[in-house]
Amino acid sequence: MSLVRRALPDDVEEVLRLRQVMIDSVFSGGSSSTEWHAESLPRLRARLAEPDGDFAAFVVDHPDRPGALAALAVGTLEYRIGKAGNPRGLVGYVFSVATDPDARRRGYARACTAELLEWFRERGVGQVDLTASAEAEPLYESLGFARTGDPFMRWVP
Repeated sequence: MSLVRRALPDDVEEVLRLRQVMIDSVFSGGSSSTEWHAESLPRLRARLAEPDGDFAAFVVDHPDRPGALAALAVGTLEYRIGKAGNPRGLVGYVFSVATDPDARRRGYARACTAELLEWFRERGVGQVDLTASAEAEPLYESLGFARTGDPFMRWVP
């Protein structure tokens, strides 16, 4: 029996808490404000209620704190025009993997990420992308990810 389960709408606050853990650890020196959580809650709750949508979050319940989550892996599926190596154009993106600080080194993030990758595989995804911190890179490499030479840019309206 797997420790990993699909996140439910009732998990929304814990999902946001662990997302903040990831943000704080990856983007040190930035704002660790949680004011955005209140605005994010309703939309995230709705997305967690869509079992067949293009968004999934897999979690492990915290073994020592009932009602808390120990780890999560979140991703989304999108369509892009196909190309060599991905003719169907289905692309997965892992954008939030986090473990509660007091539940680390137990394999929870690995288990959640593996489940997310299986979710992508079941949907026929041709590639999965993510941005890795230096600390997390060995985990992702062990799951089959490799650094690419693709440039990454961002536009914020």
